[in-house]
Amino acid sequence: MGMTGQKRLALTLIVTLAIMAGELIGGWLSNSLALLSDAGHMVTDALAIALGLVAATISKRPSDSRATFGYERVGLLAALINGLSLLIIAVVIFYESYHRFMAPPAVDIRVMIAIASAGLIGNMVMAFIVGHSHDDLTLKSVWLHILGDTLSSVGVIISGLVIYYTRWTYADPIASVLIGGVIIWGGIRLVRDTMSIFLNLTPRGFDVEQIAADIAKMHDVIDVHDVHLWPIAHNQIAFSAHILVDDKTLKEAEGTRKNIEDMLKKAGVHHSTLQIECSCAGDNSLFCGIKPGSGGHDEHHRR
Repeated sequence: MGMTGQKRLALTLIVTLAIMAGELIGGWLSNSLALLSDAGHMVTDALAIALGLVAATISKRPSDSRATFGYERVGLLAALINGLSLLIIAVVIFYESYHRFMAPPAVDIRVMIAIASAGLIGNMVMAFIVGHSHDDLTLKSVWLHILGDTLSSVGVIISGLVIYYTRWTYADPIASVLIGGVIIWGGIRLVRDTMSIFLNLTPRGFDVEQIAADIAKMHDVIDVHDVHLWPIAHNQIAFSAHILVDDKTLKEAEGTRKNIEDMLKKAGVHHSTLQIECSCAGDNSLFCGIKPGSGGHDEHHRR
């Protein structure tokens, strides 16, 4: 995310703070939990965007001796925190909704609908600023916050209209539960995506065994073992492996390595480290299979 992304986040932060102030005041004046729930979500939005701005600046720093892969995971950390904040605010909304179900209070419908309508317009402005299509998880986390806010405003307006025409006050806490459901859904997905990167799980869309099999089928390759495929950051994939080849000169082995790297790049791997071997010594597991306390490797089939 470059300077354009930072400007978008800065503009979005200004709009968010304005909407948050209006909804907090409007929710307090109208006694609407749905409106206060939306305002509470806006608080997390403001924190998420501010955190995203800081992360955007740090994550673009070039790699150095302290971070040889660069600082892109700083942005991922911001996305993870934003995702967790979504889950926390959803739990608070569910808790407050329960009490509203037990004893629905009086709600000032006119103030509730007016503030929610203004919030909806502001959310649409933010959605336009941030955009809807992006691979950066930091921007995605902000987009999920904005999406939740937009749906929240719609929910508040609908529940206000229902109460106005039917006097059915349960519409307010029901709208809050639906808002909380949307928020927690986005938060779970965001946390899942970021945690999978921090845990170095195989990225979705990659079949590591198929990649190893494709390498093993290449000319002069006898075996592939000690294979690792992991995400450095979102859309930044790394790969390492030991490649056993026929006994050949260093120049010939370099050609084999280049062919494998080209194949990996086409598969979406950005960083590859290949150890070319001309003799099989020691373990030849496809994956590193050391288990705690085992004192050795598990045996796997040779490729």
